[in-house]
This record gives sequence, structure tokens and C-alpha cells, in this order.
Amino acid sequence: MKNRIYIQQWLDFKPYESHTTTDIYYLKLSNEVKEAISTNSQSLVLQAYLQPQEMNKLACFLTSYFEDIISETNLWSSFVKNHKELYNKQLPFYYLEEYIEDEINLQDVCFLMWYFMNTIQGEKFIAPFNDFIFETAEKVMVLFEKSWDYAPENDYLKKFYQISEDETDFYEARAINDIVLFQSYLFYPDTAQIIKEKELEIINNPDVKENVQMFLNDNRDDTLHKTHTRLLSLTAKEWAANIIGGNHPLKKDFLNISNRIRGYFFYKGQDKKNVFIEHIASGKKFNLTKKSFDHGDSLEKIDTILYMGIAQWQTEWWFSGIFFHQPFNADLILDEKNSIASRRQVNFLDNKEDVFDVLEKQYKAFLDYNNGSPIAFLPSEKVDDFVKNYTEYFNASLKLSSKKYEEANQRARAEGFIGTEDKSVKYDDVSETALVFFNPKSGVEMILAANSAFPLPNNPYFEESESEEHIIRVLMDESVSVELAMYCIDNCKSELPFFNDGVGKSYLDDIDFLLRFWKKDNYHTKPEITFTGQEK
Repeated sequence: MKNRIYIQQWLDFKPYESHTTTDIYYLKLSNEVKEAISTNSQSLVLQAYLQPQEMNKLACFLTSYFEDIISETNLWSSFVKNHKELYNKQLPFYYLEEYIEDEINLQDVCFLMWYFMNTIQGEKFIAPFNDFIFETAEKVMVLFEKSWDYAPENDYLKKFYQISEDETDFYEARAINDIVLFQSYLFYPDTAQIIKEKELEIINNPDVKENVQMFLNDNRDDTLHKTHTRLLSLTAKEWAANIIGGNHPLKKDFLNISNRIRGYFFYKGQDKKNVFIEHIASGKKFNLTKKSFDHGDSLEKIDTILYMGIAQWQTEWWFSGIFFHQPFNADLILDEKNSIASRRQVNFLDNKEDVFDVLEKQYKAFLDYNNGSPIAFLPSEKVDDFVKNYTEYFNASLKLSSKKYEEANQRARAEGFIGTEDKSVKYDDVSETALVFFNPKSGVEMILAANSAFPLPNNPYFEESESEEHIIRVLMDESVSVELAMYCIDNCKSELPFFNDGVGKSYLDDIDFLLRFWKKDNYHTKPEITFTGQEK
């Protein structure tokens, strides 16, 4: 067979490097799958989307699904379970009357082909109902059904997705998260490719040559904590919590792993159990367990500046990522205290009730300012003025006395916050028109080149000829919020041919699943509010 799959290609889908006896069996099956998907009447269509090496990867990917079901490693079943909890059905798109959980299904193979093709390449979006997907999946199912009673379980593979019920070491939990996100077959076309691309960029960057391993470690840890998968927009810890089993005592501990805080800290002392640190930008204090930190003996002077990452596991803060320290530096401290990005690292620790109370007040003020509508359409050159005038309107609506206003400013200055520099952007270089949307979950958003997705009475810039292009951007562009996409669907779909006569009609039944797929890292909208000068 031309371009035969060899053992190393198969092992790329595994969290281990040396093959086992069962790997030889599944390698043989992978080559049979490769033959089936390459020689049916629809194979030319499939090959139009995938390069020869990607055809090999697809064969290994589908065979790994079969191995997963046989070996009960619980990856695919976790997806099915999560999807069913969200949408009351096992899979999106397909007819499921004859679907059998925990066994192989034609619908599984169809879906996995759709997912693989739309994740491994991003140039074209492939609809799930194409005939070539069904016909190819049927050929693959013939092989899987023939092997169902004889295929061996891979017990060695299963061990990589298990953890002791009494484990207390954060790094053991993090190792499973890493395996799930970066070394499992299910996320091979997605997050595994993302980490490979990022690591290649770091390795080829001459500016980090002397400390390349440090940058690789920090990038992997940062990506592990932040990244969501295209399947259901879940994080590594959420997948791991389901894969280890619903009754596992550590499931809640996995789910409660905190966001990772990476940045500059002051060293504030230590005792036998903890190193005391203070986040410079926000002033928040943390006890870092010495179980995770071997550098305590090198720290002596109070207010030494540390750069590090930390995460909370089982109520303790653990070192996570890279570490270096430097002497007191007044300029760096001032920059950190005035960095909204650095302050935002700890936003998740703030009182959510306070955040949403502010958002509710801002939303009401926006509606009052914009004639009752949460969305404004305007020339892009007027966006900055619109936002500035709205902000002034909101501040006036708070009816703060000059004394209260000055007290808040004094508290902010006492924290070291003196304000950030306004940076004007020439939006009209990108698009002549724009929209400003108040997202109740995050705040003000500005979007260019999307006005023709909204045939609304207050939108003078709607152009039918641009409508489909702008709708696709609103739906698929990760920088456009889920809330704006749903505002378009909820308020405009009846006036848009895309959703009534076009391809968009078939998306509506599974639109939430698709929005998670398209906007994976931004599906879960976070408030864009960072507090300064709060009363203690």
C-alpha cells in the first residue's frame, strides 16, 4: 500500500513512546481503515480536503476511537455523556433512534470524520451531512464490526487515564490533564496541534535560545490551564474529571483547580509550610505551599520580586510553571500596578456579585443612552466618540458627589494605579462601518464588518449583498461573542435568507454546540471589569 502507516505514526496518538502488543493489532487495523477511506467512490472528495499524511492521521484517529471503546478508556463516552447532559441527545446533527451507547455506531464515525476535518484544517468549513462522510463511515464500520469480537483491550493505555483515589499531589492531577489535552487521540486534531505549533515557534525563536526549555515549560503550563477544546468548549480539568469517572473522589478536586495566575509577586516571608507572596498588580496575598516550591532557601530579602505561576489545588496554592527572582525595581512595580492585563489575572477571585451589579448598571445606562437598544450601528470613525460619550453618561448616572469621586481616585492612587494611556485605533482602515454592542455578560463590544448581519430598524448600513458573509463572521469568528451571535439569531433570523433558505437553516438545531466549536476559548464570556480603588 502506498504511504503505509507505520508504528511511529500510530504512537503519535498515544501518551507513551514504546509500542505494546496491542498496538501491533491496531496498527494493522489502521492500515485497513486507510485502505477503506482511500478507495471508496467518495475518496476523491475526502482527499480534496486532506493531504496524504492527514489521510493516515484520520485512519489512526478513527481506529483510536474503536480502541477507546474496546479498552474502556472513557474518552469518547465522556464526550457522549457531556453532550447528552447539555442537549438531551448523544450527538449533534445525526439521526439517533438506533444509537447504542458504549458500543461503536455509524453516527460516531460520521461525527468523528466531520470533527477531524474541520479541526485539522481551517480553510473550509465542511457541513456534517455530506454524502462522502456517510459513505466513507459505512466502509469503516464494516471493518470495526468485523473486529468487534476479537479486538484486544489496551490495558496499558487505560492506566494513563487513571489516578489514585487518595492522591494529594497537584502534579499528578496536572499530568492527567496534560495527557488528555495534548496526548490523547480525541484532541489530537485540536489542542495537540495547537501545542505543537506553539512549541515549534518557541524552539525557532532566536531570542529565547538560551532559555528555551523554560519558555517551553511555561507555555505548556499556560496553555494547559487556559485552552478549551472545540468539542463542547471544555477545559482539560473538566474532561479529566469526567474521564476518571463520575464516582471518583477526586472529581470535584479536578473541577475546582483554579485558574493559573502568572505574573510578578513580592516575597513576604515564609514559615515551615508556606512561602508568603503578594501579587504586585492587585495586592492580593497568597500562601504558596512548600510541597510545590523548592526555591524557598534562596529567598531572604523581603519585597524581592518573583516572577512565577501558581494554581490552587485542594485549597492550597501550588507553584505551577516557571520561576525567577530579581531585586526591588520601582519602575517595574509601577508598570505592574497600572497594567490592566496584570490585574485581570486575579479577576476570578473577585466577588462575582459586585461585578454583575456593575454590569447591570452599565447595561441599563447603555439602553437609556442608545434609545432602548443594546446595539448601535455607526460609521467606524465615530466609535471612539460613542464609547467615550456613553462612559461619561454612565458615570453621570451614578450621581457620585465630587467628594466620593475624589476619594475613589485617591484609593486607586494609593494602590499605585494612576490610569492607563488611551490608544486610538483607526477602525476605518478595516471597515467603514461598525457596531457597538453591550454584552450583559461582559460589557461594551465593538465589531467591524458585521453590520449586514443585522436587518434592524436602527441599522442604516445593512447591505443584503454582504449579509451572508457578515453572518458567517458573526457565527464563526472567535473574536465575536456568543451573545452577539445569539442576538443576531434571536432578533434577525426571520429576515435573513441564510437561516431560512440557506445552509444556516441546518445549523439552528445544534447552534449552541457549533458556537462552542467555533468560539471554543471565548464561548464562556467573562466580565471585562477590573476593580481599582475599592473601599476595603
